[in-house]
Amino acid sequence: LVPFLPWAQILPTASHSNSSRLQEHRKSILSLTLLADSICPSAFESEVSEISITQSEINLALRNLRAWMKDEKVPKNLATQLDSAFIRKEPFGLVLVIAPWNYPVNLTLVPLVGALAAGNCVVLKPSECPVSPGSSLLPPWSHQSCFAVVLGGPQEMGQLLEHKFDYIFFTGSPRVGRIVMSAAAKHLTPVTLELGGKNPCYVDDDCDPQTVANRLAWFRYFNTGQTCVAPDYVRPSDESERYIAPTVLVDVEETEPVMQEEIFGPILPIVNVRSLDEAIDFINRREKPLALYAFSNSKQVVKRVLAQTSSGSFCGNDGFMHLTLASLPFGGVGASGMGSYHGKFSFDTFSHHRACLLRCPGMEKIYSIRYPPYSPRKLRVLLMAMEARGCSCTLL
Repeated sequence: LVPFLPWAQILPTASHSNSSRLQEHRKSILSLTLLADSICPSAFESEVSEISITQSEINLALRNLRAWMKDEKVPKNLATQLDSAFIRKEPFGLVLVIAPWNYPVNLTLVPLVGALAAGNCVVLKPSECPVSPGSSLLPPWSHQSCFAVVLGGPQEMGQLLEHKFDYIFFTGSPRVGRIVMSAAAKHLTPVTLELGGKNPCYVDDDCDPQTVANRLAWFRYFNTGQTCVAPDYVRPSDESERYIAPTVLVDVEETEPVMQEEIFGPILPIVNVRSLDEAIDFINRREKPLALYAFSNSKQVVKRVLAQTSSGSFCGNDGFMHLTLASLPFGGVGASGMGSYHGKFSFDTFSHHRACLLRCPGMEKIYSIRYPPYSPRKLRVLLMAMEARGCSCTLL
């Protein structure tokens, strides 16, 4: 009934071993991500976005895991001064991780690292695409007692979702995300949904055109445009058979098909606006995006876009460099997802935060003020003792 306990006990030793094996297989992992040039034709981009980030996540967990696992002491009120109050981070139990195809190493292993670091057992469902690391990468460095890999397509995923899990982590499209959430709701299973969306990018008229063009082109067409946080539209004041040239669409209308769904390719629509107010209004009329970008030489303009919009993440005057910081959470809001991960946020996502208070069995005379018969004096004393001191208090 508690399959995660044996894994939680061997976690530190196994994690160090797995990290070393990942480093040993670095070249083979890189080769794996380059098997199909339709995914990512650049070894440079694969090293940056796949291998390096994944290795950094593992190293961060190894350095900090013991500190993350410690009980977190919390402030107490007068009524609990003699007690021990803390939050204990515990594994949920059995976690299902469903990974996509566009970053087959990063988006498969980074959630896996967080789930295992928190002490969970994991059922991993990688993408059915042939470049997925599910069958080619995991066996050489996996610990068979802590997780299993299930290969296959939509049919196999549907069968998986019929089972009860203690937590589900899904990365993919909003359409499939709704299916996952519906299946989880049958068992009241908590979920993290990392979805996509139309990520806007506002460009002020005071920007240097060449700088903006360089940065926009790089992070729009990175990984051949198949990045969930890439900008989907800009608002400014044989192989050849499969090749899609980097394309810029100008004077695009809001009602056109390219503005309705996530593009996920090397195409960048440009929609003209008359003012910053119009741009903000346009953004706020649409679903909340996974990421939002603003380019301007004015800090006030960037801060205004940040303050008057909502998105999973925000970056001013550059692309998705915020994803390189494990100290920042990555996740969506509204239609772009729920929950977050990366670094310690991954550990927290896959941990149940258990509220704990330990009280001495004695000193009954002190605590007897709670018991009937009630009186105005008892009420005043009890309310004073329960008054929050640096914390909130809820009495049920």
